[in-house]
Amino acid sequence: MRRVSVVGVSGSGKSTLGRELAGRLAVRYTELDAIFHQPGWTPLPDELFRSRVAAIAAGDGWVIDGNYSAVQSLVWERADTVVWLDPPRRTVMRRIIWRTIRRVAGRAELWNGNMERWRNLFTWDERESVISWAWHRYPIYRQRYAAAARDPGTPTSGSGGSPPAPMRAGCLIPPARRDVRPRAPGLIRAVVGVVRGIRSEEGRRNGAFV
Repeated sequence: MRRVSVVGVSGSGKSTLGRELAGRLAVRYTELDAIFHQPGWTPLPDELFRSRVAAIAAGDGWVIDGNYSAVQSLVWERADTVVWLDPPRRTVMRRIIWRTIRRVAGRAELWNGNMERWRNLFTWDERESVISWAWHRYPIYRQRYAAAARDPGTPTSGSGGSPPAPMRAGCLIPPARRDVRPRAPGLIRAVVGVVRGIRSEEGRRNGAFV
């Protein structure tokens, strides 16, 4: 396991898990939000976004965190493992609300000088509020990644974009494990252990989903 894609709705724990996993594997960690959101929350044009992500994905080892359909095929064509974090919706919303409050109150800088704003807490426009975004995207991402876990040839973007290429690792954690908590002690050991164990047993499979 050297090239890992970590996916899941905002608030699922991708960044926490991704950073720790990258540290343990001694590989580069990349948060796609940090590339896409330029100063002033200006989105990076798709062509440049894809170019930058492709350059990172071409590396020998990395953990890439994010769900962007524009670059998912680039990431998954190179990934040997996909980790899908799927905690219950109530857990996601609790995390995302408290995270937003901490970031706003502490004026935490996220990427390229950007900060979350107080109006994130008082609008239901998902273009303005990550809280609203997490609520509305939860069922969409769950359907998308559950379908991809069952059948790696399933398109994963809402527009029917490119399906992920067959994965070499060939591992699948049963659905009963989907409610693991990213901050729980031993999670990384569990992920790595399950990946290693299932690889030998199901190496013939064409999809790699943790």
